[in-house]
Amino acid sequence: MTQNSAHKLCAVIKVGTSSITHADGTINDNMVVALCRQIVELKNAGVEVLLVTSGAVAAGVAAMGLSERPSDVSTLQALAAIGQSRLMQRYNDEFALHGAIGAQVLLVPHDFADRQQYLHARQTMLRLLELGVVPIVNENDAIANDEIRFGDNDRIAALVAHSVSADVLVLLTDQDGLFTSDPRYNDDAQLIAEVQSSSDLLSISAGSAGTARGSGGMASKLSAARIASWSGIRTVIARATKENVVVDAVQSRSGVGTTFVGRDRQLSARKLWIAFAAETTGSVVIDKGATQALLNRGTSLLAVGVVSFTGQFEHGEVVEVLSEKGELVARGASAISSLELSSAKGKGADHSPLVVHRDELVLLMGDF
Repeated sequence: MTQNSAHKLCAVIKVGTSSITHADGTINDNMVVALCRQIVELKNAGVEVLLVTSGAVAAGVAAMGLSERPSDVSTLQALAAIGQSRLMQRYNDEFALHGAIGAQVLLVPHDFADRQQYLHARQTMLRLLELGVVPIVNENDAIANDEIRFGDNDRIAALVAHSVSADVLVLLTDQDGLFTSDPRYNDDAQLIAEVQSSSDLLSISAGSAGTARGSGGMASKLSAARIASWSGIRTVIARATKENVVVDAVQSRSGVGTTFVGRDRQLSARKLWIAFAAETTGSVVIDKGATQALLNRGTSLLAVGVVSFTGQFEHGEVVEVLSEKGELVARGASAISSLELSSAKGKGADHSPLVVHRDELVLLMGDF
């Protein structure tokens, strides 16, 4: 939320390709109309709203009259540039009918991975909200490197929600919410109304289902909900075409999709950045004793507990901490370089240097 309006509710709304475009890639005017109307209704009620939209490539395919989505990167990037301008034009035309203004914000992973760039992006979005403008966010697919791109806008939406300290994240999809199994193939699938912890997810199989035109499925939405939950943000997964779904979800009305409850104990802004936004430059594998010490006693990580490591990293760079089974235990800002860690291996516990201080370590094992 904006720095000068702490009393205002702040919401991030994400709409995917399969909802904002038709099967042929043309923009779904009915969805644009419904989204913009609901966003303006929320704004008029004092809610700050950011919109994260997909659909640029699909809209570009339709604009160029192509019968199918190309596979080569350069053409996809060109189509994203073509389609993005059409998406923005359609959103702003609709917002203008309500006296509202939308502003394009295109992001790449570096905008979150680099701490200073992250703060710049955050400040821009907060300033837009202060000006009463609706930030319309998308990944900058026209220039994104396929090897270092987000891949789906669910993650972007969660990171945006975290960066602006939003209160609620609404992920719109073509399903009513999170089910115990895929309802398209299993008639016995049951809608899960609320998720409070990882134990509520033991009975489900989210899979990686998505559409041919999009890149995100329910698994990516679960990942986004996890990021938001650690930020203390309530997340709702709901059907995009449900009447008044955005307003109802933001206002916490019953009967709307699946709600993920935000954690009461939130991480600091820096720890959230370490956990979910920072780029990792290496990983360290730790033994069973070190794993238990981190998880049960909240200790710092010493070199004596490191079995092996990969990558080249410097002091202050973020690394993944893995168990010997390959499970992600934590992420943290390294207190030493990989060269120093290599030299430290084999030293006894009394002379073992610090690898990651507990204040720079985020435990990630054991939650949804």
